[in-house]
Amino acid sequence: MTSQSFSIVTISFNQAEFLPRAIHSVLQQFDVDLEYIIVDPGSRDDSRKLITELAPQAKHLFEPDQGPADGLNKGFALATGDIFGYLNSDDEFLPHTLKHVAETFRTTNADVVIGHSEVIDPSGRRLRRSFSDFPEPKAIVYGAAVQMQPSTFIRRSAFQAVGGFNKDNKIAWDGELILDLALKGAKFFMIDEVLSRYRVHPTSITGTGKLADLRRSYSRRKFEKVLGRPYCWYDDYIRYLYLVRKYMRDPRALVERLRYGPVFGIYPQ
Repeated sequence: MTSQSFSIVTISFNQAEFLPRAIHSVLQQFDVDLEYIIVDPGSRDDSRKLITELAPQAKHLFEPDQGPADGLNKGFALATGDIFGYLNSDDEFLPHTLKHVAETFRTTNADVVIGHSEVIDPSGRRLRRSFSDFPEPKAIVYGAAVQMQPSTFIRRSAFQAVGGFNKDNKIAWDGELILDLALKGAKFFMIDEVLSRYRVHPTSITGTGKLADLRRSYSRRKFEKVLGRPYCWYDDYIRYLYLVRKYMRDPRALVERLRYGPVFGIYPQ
């Protein structure tokens, strides 16, 4: 098979504290054909200065947008690569990531390749590992299948087939994209290794658990999208069974959870 070219999009908004490490983690990728696109809708800190200084070879998109999902769509509209990946400005790739992902796409018929992440704190200290699960729609809507966003890579054709991100989703645009891909029949391949560092901090959605009401509303909406009915009382028991299956399939996830605790909401407001 021919070599695969990558388009990586980073969305950033007032993340100057973490942005240099995110940019460096992309630019240090080796032995791959890489296009880098950085989207900033109007940061008021030093982000834009850092972007132009640290990544002059990247495509810079400095214009207002309607939120992260819209910014990602605008970034990918500029993309020319075969494989799309998206890295938030507070996350990082590991040095080997894109090379391993490229090899996986070359040797499989996957539309989407997904790996695991290590969760880090603001200083970069490792808190725990977070293991991705195979994106089965029912398991997703029962909260028993997680896919680590910075370790997810998608063929251009598959991304375009589902119309990209839902720009109206302000809480889980990445999760909705994976669900849409699964419902569309995309072929997934799981890499059983850590590909990224996922940072939680006192201003992140995951770290604070903020927008919990919006998250619950989205969870109910995606449940109805897949199962065609509202969530009922007995779904609590079905969810429990899916969680048992999840941890039986990969006990490492349960060990990490019991040993180090949850990721969501570790910095309460």
